[in-house]
Amino acid sequence: MPLEPMSIALLALLGLLGGFMAGLLGIGGGMILVPFTSAILAAQGVGAELALKMAIATSMATIVFTSISSVRAHHRRGAVRWDLVRRLAPGIVAGAALASLGAFALIKGPALGVVFAVFVFFSGTQMLLNKKPAATRQLPGTAGLAGMGGVIGFLSGLVGAGGGFVSVPFMTWCNVPIHQAVATSAALGFPIALANTAGYVAGGQSVGGLPAWSLGYVWLPALAAIASCSVLMAPLGVRAAHALPVGKLKRVFGLVLYALGAYMLHKTLS
Repeated sequence: MPLEPMSIALLALLGLLGGFMAGLLGIGGGMILVPFTSAILAAQGVGAELALKMAIATSMATIVFTSISSVRAHHRRGAVRWDLVRRLAPGIVAGAALASLGAFALIKGPALGVVFAVFVFFSGTQMLLNKKPAATRQLPGTAGLAGMGGVIGFLSGLVGAGGGFVSVPFMTWCNVPIHQAVATSAALGFPIALANTAGYVAGGQSVGGLPAWSLGYVWLPALAAIASCSVLMAPLGVRAAHALPVGKLKRVFGLVLYALGAYMLHKTLS
């Protein structure tokens, strides 16, 4: 069934919003894209469980493009901690492969939606509480960062997000300034998205019931509509992020995550 103009327009709007939020909060936009993309797929006649998995995979694929646009804008402002990116990336790739090639295909029923909501609520709570980290708390060493990268990559692979819902709270907890944490999270989005997308494409090759123009679990029409718009808005989100004070940025982050978690939990359980 071909996409209706209204669906194309909605996907484009999601791309604009997701790109802006990726630049603003370093969350890759996936948490915004997944609920609505799954609804559009369901309207195309795709089963609910498969629609959610395809929405997660497609959302992750868009982050490949959005992260490049976002991180370039952050890098020009000197906000990206490339030393952290290098030490987190190996674990991220390993964790992403484990999630997208293994756990993702094994999860059945509404469990995936509940997992999505729980981690969104957890991350939102961390930001809204705004607890001050101990002044002496530092980032772990190379091995510890590689292990944390594995956690970020794995959880991102399950919920189709760029990892900012874990990496930003983690870095701020370790006394990394919020603007640097958001910028570094945007840079981490690229290896997260690339590794997970490869796993979704490979893992979905033998799945039945996929709609036309699917590449594994990735739905190409939605990818094209969302990515082409998200890359335009990510730099504007970066500009807004650097204009906001730290406390306000944390509150925005927490409230956005809470709203998305509530929506996804309601949709999953109903």
